[in-house]
Amino acid sequence: MVLLLTPPFDQSRPHPGYIMGYPPGVRENGGQYTHASVWVAMAYARMGAGERAVEVLQMLNPVEHARTPNDYAIYRTEPYAVAADVYSIQSQSGRGGWTWYTGSAGWMYRVWLEEVLGFKLRGDRLSIEPAIPGNWPGYTITFRYGQTEYRIEVENGGRPSKQEIRLKDDHQNHTIHVTVGREDSQNVVDTSDTPSIVV
Repeated sequence: MVLLLTPPFDQSRPHPGYIMGYPPGVRENGGQYTHASVWVAMAYARMGAGERAVEVLQMLNPVEHARTPNDYAIYRTEPYAVAADVYSIQSQSGRGGWTWYTGSAGWMYRVWLEEVLGFKLRGDRLSIEPAIPGNWPGYTITFRYGQTEYRIEVENGGRPSKQEIRLKDDHQNHTIHVTVGREDSQNVVDTSDTPSIVV
């Protein structure tokens, strides 16, 4: 679990307010409050600590809480839906709660895509700024922009890098190669001249 704070508030004086309305070990009060826990992974990715970011995201992944029947008996909720919280209270430690309602799933998707894989789309500009673990060889993303397909191939060289691409809906196929670990580039690449771009 990724705990927001520990130990939980119980008979605290002065009273910390709303957070102590939950029993110790439940939700924000010493349990895994997934919404905030996802932001821990985001912070690691933004610091360039891809391995740590992925480690945290894997801890939050509901599949990891239901690998065996015994795991599932503890987790007691859908292994395919992100839980808003996971209890640390002794009698129910590891039990998930508040699935399907949480915005944590959306944040988890964004952190994987935008922060770890570094795929950041803003209007007609696409930034590729990966923060992936050193043991990943790389990855490929196929993205459709209007009637144009962009195939983004990232090869891992072990260091954070950034590339910004100006997108064009020219009805062609483009391949963009990014090697993480080369000298950082802040250049804007104009894709209108060629269907294949190597950076």
